[in-house]
Amino acid sequence: MPLREVQFPDAASLSNGKERIIIFFASRLPESNSLWCPDCLAAEDLIRNTFGSEQGPPAVLAYVGQRSDWKTPDNIFRKEPWKVKVIPTIIKLDEAGEEIGRLVDGQNLISEELASFIQ
Repeated sequence: MPLREVQFPDAASLSNGKERIIIFFASRLPESNSLWCPDCLAAEDLIRNTFGSEQGPPAVLAYVGQRSDWKTPDNIFRKEPWKVKVIPTIIKLDEAGEEIGRLVDGQNLISEELASFIQ
């Protein structure tokens, strides 16, 4: 199932409980279509290769906003229910939609680690 983009991940935006991985990423710059966050940029190919194909695990991608939006404490993704502190952040949910795991930028996202996390 290809990676699907959503405005804000909630129970209504996740397709029938099949999508249990949420990826929080920097938004793209309007003038260049590139990511403003260097850590997200570094992880982009791994994310696309892992989740972007028809054979990839179902996941949703949520853009947290431009740099100035993300840096404000009032950014919606920094609050309940997700409490994202750094990007990229990948959250794994159980069948009931409860968080059961989290990978964050500081964990040096590598393909082996991601593969183990999504199992």
